[in-house]
Amino acid sequence: MLAEIKGLNEECGIFGIWGHEDAARLTYYGLHSLQHRGQEGAGIVVAGGGNLSGHKGLGLVTDVFQSGTLDALFGSAAIGHVRYSTAGGGGYENVQPLLFRSQTGAMALAHNGNLTNAIELKLALEGQGSIFQTTSDTEVFAHLIRRSQAPTFVGQMKEALSQIEGAFAFLLLTETALYAALDPHGFRPLSLGRLGSAYVVASETCAFDVIGATYEREVAPGELLIISGEGVRSERFAPERPRSICSMEYIYFARPDSHVDGINVHTARKNLGKRLALEAPAEADIVTGVPDSSISVAIGYAEATGIPYELGLIKNRYVGRTFIQPSQALREQGVKMKLSPVRGVVAGKRVVMVDDSIVRGTTSRRIVAMLREAGAVEVHVRISAPPITHPCFYGIDTSSKEELIAAKHTVEDIRRLIGADSLAFLSQEGLLAAIGRPEGAPQRGQCLACFTGQYPTRISPIARPCMTVK
Repeated sequence: MLAEIKGLNEECGIFGIWGHEDAARLTYYGLHSLQHRGQEGAGIVVAGGGNLSGHKGLGLVTDVFQSGTLDALFGSAAIGHVRYSTAGGGGYENVQPLLFRSQTGAMALAHNGNLTNAIELKLALEGQGSIFQTTSDTEVFAHLIRRSQAPTFVGQMKEALSQIEGAFAFLLLTETALYAALDPHGFRPLSLGRLGSAYVVASETCAFDVIGATYEREVAPGELLIISGEGVRSERFAPERPRSICSMEYIYFARPDSHVDGINVHTARKNLGKRLALEAPAEADIVTGVPDSSISVAIGYAEATGIPYELGLIKNRYVGRTFIQPSQALREQGVKMKLSPVRGVVAGKRVVMVDDSIVRGTTSRRIVAMLREAGAVEVHVRISAPPITHPCFYGIDTSSKEELIAAKHTVEDIRRLIGADSLAFLSQEGLLAAIGRPEGAPQRGQCLACFTGQYPTRISPIARPCMTVK
């Protein structure tokens, strides 16, 4: 669904490159391909001439980097970030990469994820005299590095990484190296690529495609990569634990042309649709998907059932991103601004409306109503994920449990509330099998916490769910 108007929002996107004379411009292109992962702010920091310099701002990548901005960013290494705020909220000061300077050198940090023990660590650090300039949990990591007594910078990073919990994919840039680290459970995707003699690291492989880089491998859970003029060195900062990659990457976060942990996202979504057709068939005349992430699912559903796929809903791609100020009123108004039913396609038809999830239910209700207003005689809703019943602590804005409609209502209750003729969700078993990560398969674990409430890591008693700060 249109994640930005329903309350289940993208995470962040990170991109880094080492060893290319046009590092800033390539990072710009990489961030542009990751724009779907965050639209509140963007930034780039480059390393060149023995110094770090950067530019960041609020808004889309094309808004932040106007003509001439990139020309001022000289260097052969860079990291970039596109942001959707979870812990810490929005504001210019929280836009990344965060740049820190000290007598021992400068470093820049970009982070995708959420630290579940950030509040505990921050309280302890403040008790020791630390002063924080942002409300982002990412800054906690920088303070832990600087307070480490390890004799080398790599040792300081490993000591800091061993103290943080939750989901994190970090890129850290200094004058002499680019570092990439993934949490021991591998909640977030992070890949390594090559562009000639240069190395690139990105949240999604689609960023490699846009700059002509080739995919090398995934960054392993618990791994720290050190990329420098000497090449790539791999070290471990923690034992690898059972993989818990976020299910939402496959359901709708990642771009269809990306590969997440070796699995093509478009193919995974088509398989979700086929499995959904097996579990919840419907008698209907057409199948349509809610743009964009559900289109692949709807195609799979149509292929499996033999019901024609039609473009029953059109997305207006020239409307501003409404969740830059994500209030419920904007989300609801955003549905009509973003989506339009194709009356000539749905009028007089029994419609299967395929979507990726239901969070609060308000957007689903409005889309069902729009289809009926356009003349659909029946609307059967099929969801390519299990019901979301628990909040996320790992970097996805799922709101509080009280706001999750499936946490307090049965499927039949939800069907009635959204006004559908029928409603079905994909099973957890179907989700894993369709994606190609069946339970018990080696190195193929997924995080299902938002469906089950079983969190792969310790959740601090004072940890907050990843919620939009209004």
